[in-house]
Amino acid sequence: MKRRPIGPATVASGDRTGTASRSPRRVHWMELFFDLVFVAFVQQLAHGIHGNPGWAEFGTFVLLFFPAWWAWVNIVSVINLLPRLSPRALGVAMLAAMAAAGLMAIAAPGAFGERAWAFSLSNGAMRVVLLVLWLYHHYHGRSDESPWRIWIYNGGTAVLWFVAAFLPLHLAVVLWATSIVVEIGMVALSGRLWADRGVGGIDIEHASERLGLFVVIVLGESVSAIVTEVSGEWSPEAGMAGVLGFLVVAFLGWAFFQYGTGAINEGLEWLQGRSDFTGILLTTLFYPFLLVAGMTAIAAGIATAIPAAFEPLPPGAAISLGAGLALFYGCNAIVSLRYGRRPGTVLPWAGPAVVAALGLILLSALVPAAVSLLLAVVLLFLVTAYSEIQRRIRLADASADPSSP
Repeated sequence: MKRRPIGPATVASGDRTGTASRSPRRVHWMELFFDLVFVAFVQQLAHGIHGNPGWAEFGTFVLLFFPAWWAWVNIVSVINLLPRLSPRALGVAMLAAMAAAGLMAIAAPGAFGERAWAFSLSNGAMRVVLLVLWLYHHYHGRSDESPWRIWIYNGGTAVLWFVAAFLPLHLAVVLWATSIVVEIGMVALSGRLWADRGVGGIDIEHASERLGLFVVIVLGESVSAIVTEVSGEWSPEAGMAGVLGFLVVAFLGWAFFQYGTGAINEGLEWLQGRSDFTGILLTTLFYPFLLVAGMTAIAAGIATAIPAAFEPLPPGAAISLGAGLALFYGCNAIVSLRYGRRPGTVLPWAGPAVVAALGLILLSALVPAAVSLLLAVVLLFLVTAYSEIQRRIRLADASADPSSP
């Protein structure tokens, strides 16, 4: 019997047919590659709330961020439900989605101006990619139902986005909003009418890992912004503020990855066991938007503090920092409660953290920016220390009483 030589081509192929193997329960590299483009979009929007943003800048940030986030969670959802999708088909889909997301990122700074047509076209193209993937899922899932929901959900909304590209801005925005409302409404309707089918097909491990890896990239962009600001200023004051900013990001990452990722797995399994499709939708599609938006706002506040460490933060930057922290802790608290955690275990840390974060907005107008960052570090440290103490108490109680749940 002739032995097949082992070499780069053999390793890359994964099997005798030359088709690379793909574990449906793990995030594929092409999905991470796709995320990099979306984080570039987030970075573009974050620049709009650097300095001293007003309500118009914050409103623009949210109004442009949510359509992009909604497109991202749609991509994540359909890939999650397509375990039989080959690596090559996944790669082609991700590259097509990356092209759409890249144009979306380029158009973002002028999406409410001269680049509105490009923003519309990119969103329409993204929905065409989603339409193809959902139809693939429908036919390969051997469903006997008519795919009318798919054609309306992404086909109809793609038409709205494409038409918007040729309309004046005030009319285009109406079609943008209509598209999002139609999609969210259909998702909510599916959750009520076909809940068991939707919950049963979700891969919990893939969904939680996908969100966690996206947060990693967002935190990495925050660190990159800190490095860029310190490098541009290159002074002891900027270096000190940069260290404090890094500690803020580090504590955010510690809180999410030490406590959040495990809770996501357990919580989604708990919701799935109860066939709580609404809970799964809220905790995977909508609440994380608040989390990521809050982390992006915090990064913008830090970037503003570094060049003027000994001056009070401008009101807009103070809101970015304080409200961002409040969103981070508030979102984590809401998700924890939705996952079945008792209020008595959540409110003791969530309530004081949110109140202190909002109080930081007022204090930032009275103290230097470096002191505001220091207060943020202290807040994050205290909440982290409390969580660690409570964790040790629970472990000690479990060891003393093995029969306890």
